Amino acid sequence: MTTLKALEHQKKQIHVGLPQLRSGMKVKVWYKILEKGKSRTTFFEGIIIAIKHGQKTTNSMFTVRKIAVDNIGVDMTWPLHSPVIEKIDIIQVAKTRRNKLYFLRDKSKKQVRAKLRKHTVFKEIIAPAVEETAETPEEESKTTE
Repeated sequence: MTTLKALEHQKKQIHVGLPQLRSGMKVKVWYKILEKGKSRTTFFEGIIIAIKHGQKTTNSMFTVRKIAVDNIGVDMTWPLHSPVIEKIDIIQVAKTRRNKLYFLRDKSKKQVRAKLRKHTVFKEIIAPAVEETAETPEEESKTTE
């Protein structure tokens, strides 16, 4: 009986609307901070260097790294289904060959950008949308004539 209750409790904690995350993605994580009894939302933008314990379990974790001022690296690790996380925005997708990108900790910001090649999928998605918006003013001018 206790295992059934535990499973029900875990199902309640899982966020449904989170995107499918992969190592190498550049993301913006929006999370809540409690300061002096008040709650505010801030974000942390960086590259996902590790995802642990999968994504469908309640104990899954992910680590995001950003390189701040003067090449100082900052890592933050969150539980994926934490109530502190409000949303995760995917900014960029990079093609990586490894699942754990801990070797990026030794690299500078410029070296990291060179190491993570841009994935061509976003270019294919964005290009048709730009072409459609360019065609619509021409079509409107033809219909008015």
